[in-house]
Amino acid sequence: MADNLRRLVSNEALRSLQDKLESWLREYNANSCDQNLNHCLELIEQVAKVQGQLFGILTVAAQEGGHYDGVETIKSRLLPWLEASFTAASLGKPVDSKVPSLQDTFDKDRHKESGTRDIQQLDADLSATRNQLNQVQDDMAETEKTLEEPKNRSAISLLAAEEEINQLKKQLKSLQAQEESRHRNSDRRRSEKRGSERRRVELRGSEQRVSDLDRRCTNQRNAEAVCDYEKQLRTLKDEIAVLSAEKSVLQGRSARSRSPSPAPCSRSHSHSRSHSHSRSHSRSHSRSHSHSRSRSASPSSAKARTPSPNRAKLSSVARKAALLSRFSDAYSQGRLDAQCLLRRCIDKAETVQRIIYIATVEAFHVAKMAFRHFKIRVRKSLTPSCAGSNDFEDAVSDYIICHLDLYDSQSSVNDVIRAMNVNPKISFPPEVDFCLLSNFIQEICCIAFAMQTLEPPLDIAFGADGEIFNDCKYRRSYDSDFTAPLVFYHVWPALMENDCVIMKGEAVTRRGAFWNSVRSVSRCRSRSLSPICPRTRIGLGMISRSRSPSPIRCGLPRF
Repeated sequence: MADNLRRLVSNEALRSLQDKLESWLREYNANSCDQNLNHCLELIEQVAKVQGQLFGILTVAAQEGGHYDGVETIKSRLLPWLEASFTAASLGKPVDSKVPSLQDTFDKDRHKESGTRDIQQLDADLSATRNQLNQVQDDMAETEKTLEEPKNRSAISLLAAEEEINQLKKQLKSLQAQEESRHRNSDRRRSEKRGSERRRVELRGSEQRVSDLDRRCTNQRNAEAVCDYEKQLRTLKDEIAVLSAEKSVLQGRSARSRSPSPAPCSRSHSHSRSHSHSRSHSRSHSRSHSHSRSRSASPSSAKARTPSPNRAKLSSVARKAALLSRFSDAYSQGRLDAQCLLRRCIDKAETVQRIIYIATVEAFHVAKMAFRHFKIRVRKSLTPSCAGSNDFEDAVSDYIICHLDLYDSQSSVNDVIRAMNVNPKISFPPEVDFCLLSNFIQEICCIAFAMQTLEPPLDIAFGADGEIFNDCKYRRSYDSDFTAPLVFYHVWPALMENDCVIMKGEAVTRRGAFWNSVRSVSRCRSRSLSPICPRTRIGLGMISRSRSPSPIRCGLPRF
């Protein structure tokens, strides 16, 4: 069959038939009747040849299909067309164009079959949809029943939460009142202590001034008495000189009366004696005057001079400003760098922020403990040299400020990491090592240690998950629920000076945070991070690094 079809295609009979039809149309009016008939018969013969070849191909194709293949096609398309053609030919009428062709008949049958199939499919879909609708209605009824119970439970839990919030507010007010009274008492005690110290200093100064005045008065009285004695001595010496001169004159007169010849000699001798006596009197007067000057000048030169203080430290205001700047840089830059390091191992941002907050709180706690022990050691070392000194505490503070580099920050970093390893609030994969945060923790420890040298010292605010959000202490993070009243977790602590907020912290607030904060956390890891050594400096013992799953407990930051 394929060979016959290939021959029909290569014969080009149909192409020549089209050319002949076009030439006949052009020459139809110029040709005679015989010529037009000849042209028509030639075309009929050519068409008959083509039809014969096509019927041959049809026969071969039908034979290839077997006994039953193609029967429906021949019945539906070929036989009606042949019937219409032969009927028209026998009656001598042209073939009606309204007679359906084989393709039209085939298309109609196919459309009918597809329409019946579509109707059946739609009926099946409709029945399935009805079944689904009935099932959905049943599920809705069951869901309404099941939703009534959580609704009632949520209403009961909401009432309990409101009651607990009111109770917490009352407790907070009572605690604030206690804190205010305690601070008032502490301020009163401090003021009384400062007043007593000021009075002591004033008394000591007044006693010292009185002693200086007494010493000056006694020295002045002694100097005046010495001057009086010297004046009396000079007058007595003058009187003695006058009397000795008169005696010599009288002796000379008596000698002249006895012998008149040695008068000139005696006059000259007496004159020389009086002159020598006057010179000796002047020398004694000059010696006594110089002695009196030396005696009068000695008390002024014997005064003790106190050395001027020379402390190598910055003012408290400048150190406070520098520490606040370092704390702000740790929040804006160091915290973000630590987050980048942790996000390589932990995908959850909440866990990363909790780890950094707990590291900051533990660093402040460890640094304050280290400062207390360091101050005790400084007091013990300065006690022999400053025994009896009035400004012993000032000397201790000055020594600590000038020797901040003696603080062992690495030991504090190890203690902070140990405390973080046993904190139950941090859930993390076992491949995370808190030694990644060593630089951040060391910077926070140094800042916290230096803040304890201020007067008054700076400290971070107490924070717990589920507490009431305070706008004065914290600002909400960008992903917080700004209508939630409770704190879900803290991102950064607030910095306090006594009861005043120096620098705000950051917290995350969400609805239902107080009830959802207690969740099941199972952790079990055993890692060796840094060498475990006993902490004699801070006072903590050896802590094992292996941990087993512990029950859920609210681990609050230590202060």
